Amino acid sequence: MTNLETVTAVSAPPPPRAAFRINWLRLAPLLYTIGLFVIWEVGVRISGLPHTIFPTPSRVFEAIAQYWSPIWKNSLQTLYTTVLGFLIAVIAGLGIGLFIGWSKTIYAGLYPIMIGFNAIPKVALVPILVIWFGIGTVPAVLTAFLISFFPIVVNVATGLATIEPETEDVLRALGAKKLDIMLKVGIPRSMPYFFGSLKVAITLAFVGSVVSETVASNNGLGNMMASAQSNFNVPLVFAGLLMLAIEGIAMYALMAWLEKRMTGWAHRSTMSN
Repeated sequence: MTNLETVTAVSAPPPPRAAFRINWLRLAPLLYTIGLFVIWEVGVRISGLPHTIFPTPSRVFEAIAQYWSPIWKNSLQTLYTTVLGFLIAVIAGLGIGLFIGWSKTIYAGLYPIMIGFNAIPKVALVPILVIWFGIGTVPAVLTAFLISFFPIVVNVATGLATIEPETEDVLRALGAKKLDIMLKVGIPRSMPYFFGSLKVAITLAFVGSVVSETVASNNGLGNMMASAQSNFNVPLVFAGLLMLAIEGIAMYALMAWLEKRMTGWAHRSTMSN
């Protein structure tokens, strides 16, 4: 009898994994921002420009530290007026967009009026708002609303108005009414357009708030930068601009996250096609 030796294969140990993996895609915004500040700092120092014309980033950060209390207070005020005007624009824009997109006749009749309204520079409306409501928060909120309102209306109305006629014909043949088509097809179809427009609208809302605060308010970053400019405090002006950029990026990132969260199905279906 032959003794059979059973040889147990011992699997080789897996190669050691790296302790961590650098995600360059996520780090890219931070690295590019640092690079921009470095180029800015070096460029200003080499050129010899005075801080009263173009301050270095280090001087801007010094101004932020020195004037932190008023910067923080005015940043919160600008954020408040921007978000409030933006929320009003979202509610009104969604409702009016659904109304305009309800019928091709309504869309054809009101769309040119919307284009004409959007062509009016919103800064030209600020004096009228001051006459109606006085200097303060209300003109800033309304300016943020007016300037961010149009992208939402247009995107929602376009999402509804571009439903394929073949789809409507099939649904009508199956007994669906106009309201059924709107609720089951139109609104879901317009949601990617709607959430995509929020990213544009929130940045425009900041523009509206700051423009109004510059000329018609006693608070906010716009008013603070206007006061600093009159005193030739250019580092403080740049500090206000930097705070605006930070707030704008944060709100844009929030809207992008919300878009991905609510309409991820649309992006997945597009990529699969």
